[in-house]
Amino acid sequence: MVAMVSIAQRSLTICQVLHSLQVGGAEVLAARLARQLGRSYRFVFACLDELGSLGQELRGEGFAVHVFKRRAGLDWKCPWRLASFLWQEGVDLVHAHQYTPFFYALAARRLYRRPPVLFTEHGRHHPDYPRRKRMLANRLLLEKRDRVVGVGQAVRRALVHNEGIPDRRVGVIYNGIDLAPFSKSRPDRLSVRREIGVGADDLVLLQVARLNYLKDHATALRTVSKLRQERPDVRLVLVGEGEERGSIQELIQRLDLSANVRLLGLRTDVNRMLAAADVFLLSSISEGIPLTLIEAMAAGVPVVSTNVGGVPEVIEDSQTGLLAPAGDDAALAGHVLRLMRNPQWRGEIVRRAQKRAQQIFSEEQMHQSYQKLYQEMLLA
Repeated sequence: MVAMVSIAQRSLTICQVLHSLQVGGAEVLAARLARQLGRSYRFVFACLDELGSLGQELRGEGFAVHVFKRRAGLDWKCPWRLASFLWQEGVDLVHAHQYTPFFYALAARRLYRRPPVLFTEHGRHHPDYPRRKRMLANRLLLEKRDRVVGVGQAVRRALVHNEGIPDRRVGVIYNGIDLAPFSKSRPDRLSVRREIGVGADDLVLLQVARLNYLKDHATALRTVSKLRQERPDVRLVLVGEGEERGSIQELIQRLDLSANVRLLGLRTDVNRMLAAADVFLLSSISEGIPLTLIEAMAAGVPVVSTNVGGVPEVIEDSQTGLLAPAGDDAALAGHVLRLMRNPQWRGEIVRRAQKRAQQIFSEEQMHQSYQKLYQEMLLA
């Protein structure tokens, strides 16, 4: 259990600033922080762009969630509106997730009573390169009480080299998940398969990811097209929503994969979906520390992923999963076939992966790290 802070600190308010509260890794982490540490701090949320389904849930649970509907480009009115929100809610600390919310949080606190700002960087855009304007802004706006963390070492290095944040000021807090649901008895595999329309003996690949260009679903579809030559029963189950849905559907038609792909949209029962999977697939071109990989590891589903960003910090190639270069559908398909042809080796990989998830990527460890950082910042 996460330790409680003193009674005197319970009225302190933390504002988490995000693009939106659509379902995604950063957003789920922010929501879980608020829910788990809510006895210690009062949490409010500022969404720069839109509310999202997770935002609706949090409002229903009684959290204050404000949407600013930020204009495209640099919206200079947004810091004023955000500063007003911070003042109205009596915010003592701002926790910004990803760079744009971080920039607006820094700008807003110049107009408010200067609460400290914590910046968590969850991932990087592709291609990633030094940004001189950001370097200048960071130098001008960061203060001594502020803290910066990356969700992995690869993200941390990018913050130092491409954002110009001094090495000594950037730490790492690994993403973690609630492992409890994965230690319980798993849902019935056959009933879940029937529910999503795949056969008892089909080769089922599961990919849980926002339908976004960084997730490169096109490579996942080409992987299935290659696998189909040897395994006509291969089925790719895609969980997630996003702006690339239309182009993904078009490519499914173009590759004649309608019988091989299931688009399930958003799901809140990923643990059940994992019960139906033979392999968890991730085809991203850029990643931080993907929560979905940790979920698959904890659930005992072997992982085949592209070797990008923080993925090799989660998956040790050929030890706790298999990695391939980004965009290499032939290598991904080959990895899937190797796993399916070698059940004993697959079992060894699964056991090592489950142990690694428990040792390094628990939600409890992550929450303890954030709570310690909150306390240090609030007492500075």
